[in-house]
Amino acid sequence: MVLETVSRIIKVQLPAYLKRLPLPETIGGFARLTVSEWLRLLPLLGILALLGYLTIRPFLPKKKKQRDSLINLKIQKENPKVVNEIDIEDLNSTNVCYCRCWRSKTV
Repeated sequence: MVLETVSRIIKVQLPAYLKRLPLPETIGGFARLTVSEWLRLLPLLGILALLGYLTIRPFLPKKKKQRDSLINLKIQKENPKVVNEIDIEDLNSTNVCYCRCWRSKTV
């Protein structure tokens, strides 16, 4: 039953669908398509775009590994979260900027 349905889709329904598509014979013909014709072409264009992406996907650059995306590579790695508390009175100034420079290894 399932194979008969798949066979019917491939042998009968798919060719009938492709015959009904408004594919122009020239590239300029795409400019003359109406909105309803573009809507009928959308499923086919979506499948072609997906197949194109899946084809070139192995050749695209890989994402960075987790190690490369980490900012803190050395300071207090045994702690899951590095937090330092400082009393404002100890800073002795009103305009102070406190920054931890993870990459420059300055604490």
